[in-house]
Amino acid sequence: MLAAALIGAVMLLILGANPLTGYAALVDGAFGGTKNLANSALKAMPLLLVGAGITVAFRTGVINIGGEGQIIVGAIFSTLLVLAVPDVPRFLLVPLAFLFGALGGAVWGGMAGALKSYAGVNEILSTIMLNIIAVQILNLLLRGPLMDPGEIERGSRIPHTERLSGNADLPILPGGTRLHLGVVVAVLMAVACYVLLFRTTQGLRLRASGHNPFASLYAGMSVKRNVVLAFMYSGAMCGMAGVTLVFGSEGHRLATDGGATTFTGAAGFNGIVAALFGGLHPLWTIPASFLFGALLVGANAMQRAVQVPAALILALNGLVVVFVVGSMQARARLGRTAARLRAEARESPADTEAPDPDAAAEAPP
Repeated sequence: MLAAALIGAVMLLILGANPLTGYAALVDGAFGGTKNLANSALKAMPLLLVGAGITVAFRTGVINIGGEGQIIVGAIFSTLLVLAVPDVPRFLLVPLAFLFGALGGAVWGGMAGALKSYAGVNEILSTIMLNIIAVQILNLLLRGPLMDPGEIERGSRIPHTERLSGNADLPILPGGTRLHLGVVVAVLMAVACYVLLFRTTQGLRLRASGHNPFASLYAGMSVKRNVVLAFMYSGAMCGMAGVTLVFGSEGHRLATDGGATTFTGAAGFNGIVAALFGGLHPLWTIPASFLFGALLVGANAMQRAVQVPAALILALNGLVVVFVVGSMQARARLGRTAARLRAEARESPADTEAPDPDAAAEAPP
C-alpha cells in the first residue's frame, strides 16, 4: 500500500499537483467526520459482499471475474420480486429481496461453474462474457417491460424502473446518517463466509479442492461439484450486493446508463481488489473493503482540492493489486525455498566427529 501511495505521489507531481495537499484532501473526504465515514462505509458495502464471495471462489482454486454480472442478475431477480408483490410487509419483503438477489447471483455464478467443470470452459472467459450478457439483459428489460410507465407516457424513456415499493427500502440505521441495514448484512455475510470456509466440512472440501484437486479426488471428493458450489456461493454474495445497491440507493430504482458497469460502480471488480488486499480471507476483507471504499469516496474530495481526475484512484487501485499479488507470489516463493532447505537439512548425513590424532598415533599398525 505504501509503495502504491509513493507512486501515486509521483503521478500527482506529474499532473502538477501537490501530493501532500491531495492526500490530505483524500483522507479528510473519506474519514473527516461522521457523514464522511458513513459514506465510506456505504461505498465499502458492495465491495465487502463481492470480496467475501470472491474469497470462496479463490480458495476453491477458481477465479470469479463475474461479479459485475452476478450483481446485475441479483438486482434483476429482487426487483422482479418487489414489482410482483409490492404490498408484502416490510419485515418480510426485505429478507425476500435479499433471498431472491442471492438466488439470481447463484444461478449466474453457477452457470460459469458448470461450464468450467463439465465443459472445460476457462472461467475467466466465461465470467467476463456472462458480465456482458447480464448488461445487455438489463438494458433490454429497462428499455422495455421494466421501464417506468411514466417515462413512456412523457416520451423521455429514461431507462429505469418506477420507484420501487417503500416496503423494500432498506431501513436506515440510527445516527442521522445514510447508513442502512445493508452495511450490517454485508459484515454478517463476511462472517458467514469465514464460518463456511474454516468451520464447516463443506468449507474443508472447497479448500481441499483448491489446494490439491488430485488428492481431493483420491479422497473421494467431487471436485467438479465443489467448483460449481464455490461459484454459486460467490455469485450469491454478489447478488446480495446488487440488492443493497438498488434498495439502499437514494432513488430506489433499478437503472442503467447503457454502459458496461451500469448502476454497479464497478463494485464487481473493486471487490476483487479488496479480497486480494485482505489476503483472500473473509474477515480481513472487512477492513480492506472499508479502506478501498474510503479511497473511492475521498477521490472526489481530492479531485476538488488539487484539480486532478478522480480516475487517479483507479490507477492507485491497480497499483495496489500489482503490489499485493507480487508480495503474495514472493511470500509463496520464499516459503517454498524455506521448505526445500529444511528438507535438505533433514536429509543430509549427520556430522561425524573428527578423529582424535593422539588416539590415531597410539593405534597399532
